[in-house]
Amino acid sequence: MAVRRVVPNIRAQAPARSREFYGLLGFEEVMNHGWIMTLASPSAPTAQVSLMSEDRTAPVVPDLSVEVDDVDAAYAAVRASGAEIVHPLQDEEWGVRRFFVRDPDGRVVNVLAHR
Repeated sequence: MAVRRVVPNIRAQAPARSREFYGLLGFEEVMNHGWIMTLASPSAPTAQVSLMSEDRTAPVVPDLSVEVDDVDAAYAAVRASGAEIVHPLQDEEWGVRRFFVRDPDGRVVNVLAHR
């Protein structure tokens, strides 16, 4: 299994204001679903930050997203470890397969792969 990218997720009360702020640092909007907006660096497109007002299908806003090449293998490894699954493995309507797991320090990690 390989990691493709890691994106911090920031709970944003005012996403438009946050977009403007991160724009000052060179980020540009590359995705916006209304409840999640991803900003990326034009010169290094995998340098990203996501702004979230909520998570549309999960019980919490994750702290971090990790995109992997094989989410099913990641899910099997995490389950075998006994880590807490916060949101079950499922296919989402916006084209990702994902699950949430709690890390040893209590952070919620969104593990995903694009379909």
